[in-house]
Amino acid sequence: MKRFYVFCFLVAAFFLQQSLLAQPKGTDFDVVAQKLVTLCADIKEGEIVLVTGSVRDAVLLEDIAVQVRKVGAFPMISIWSDRLTRRMFTDVPVKYDTQRSEWDVKLAGIVNSIISVDVGEAEGLLADIPPERFAVRIKANEGIDKMFRNQKVRMVNLGNDLYPTKTLAKRYKVPMKDLTDIFWNGVNVDYTKLQVTGDAVRNSLEKGKQIHITTPAGTDLTVQIEGKPVQISDGVISDEDMKRGPAGYYVWLPAGEVYVTPVVGTAEGKVVVEKYSYAGKVIEGLTLTFNAGKVVSITAKSGLKRLKEVYDAASEGKEKFAVVDFGINPNVKIPAGSDMVAYMPAGMVTVGIGGNAWAGGENDIGFGLQFHLTRATVTIDGKAIVESGMLKP
Repeated sequence: MKRFYVFCFLVAAFFLQQSLLAQPKGTDFDVVAQKLVTLCADIKEGEIVLVTGSVRDAVLLEDIAVQVRKVGAFPMISIWSDRLTRRMFTDVPVKYDTQRSEWDVKLAGIVNSIISVDVGEAEGLLADIPPERFAVRIKANEGIDKMFRNQKVRMVNLGNDLYPTKTLAKRYKVPMKDLTDIFWNGVNVDYTKLQVTGDAVRNSLEKGKQIHITTPAGTDLTVQIEGKPVQISDGVISDEDMKRGPAGYYVWLPAGEVYVTPVVGTAEGKVVVEKYSYAGKVIEGLTLTFNAGKVVSITAKSGLKRLKEVYDAASEGKEKFAVVDFGINPNVKIPAGSDMVAYMPAGMVTVGIGGNAWAGGENDIGFGLQFHLTRATVTIDGKAIVESGMLKP
């Protein structure tokens, strides 16, 4: 659920993964900050930069702000926490949910770049909040993301739903130290080699007409992609990326994804996810069935209630098939026997529903869900590009 830069932070907090700053021995956050500022976001003299993240990450946010200023640009820091996120729902009257975020409207016309670090720690932080409140807030702020895209605001996220936390380590059954190492190894991938791999995958997709995805869990889905632009998140927002349009304005770290939106109305079949974590609960055997590009049913063996409530409350467009995403980062290794999933490991396949304007698609709603498919096999016009979870560009 990472893909929605809705800059009403009250809404954004609901869609971000749990994060707690973890610094492995030898990691210099000034070096990390410099990379984010000068390489990934390409901050230039005179620009205005929003730096945002958790109160726990204050030192890193300060380091980023210093690096912004060192190139002659102007930083502003915005800090959030679990406590603040929750109180913005429990303590703020429902009647204000319909208000548009005037701060975000103003920011869309001011900032040149946004560097964010994933926020939050507790799972299920907002699991007891009526789902209608999320839908109302998202509806009230429709169009703000488009304002940022129209202004060509560059957006760099550090976390990519994998930022190391004790909560995430427990969910994935991975020791905290190992998860931390996996994360930073992914961040420190060789970007030049990543770009080469990304170009190879993009070339295969741009030549293709139909994607066919299967998994041992039961996924069997086809979708048409002929003529659709293919995007790469390779860790750097280059001048070429900016020329490719709105989808080129985003980077998520650890980087390493190639993604494409569908020909509207062509997704057919089903997606089966063995385990899907949502609002602090695990959904077993989650199955989405598609016909003519839309979800026609959502079922599960157990744990579906909360997700279905939020989905049902969301606005029209939530049911549309949105994206196919291929992980290409060779440094992010999934430990054997773990429950770890993420966007960027080489060979991971992710599909999504709902809004896809961030990926260059036509659906601009502020709601969406993504589903990681492990051990997937993917063919493009019959030729394998991923086989049993192994990337074959």
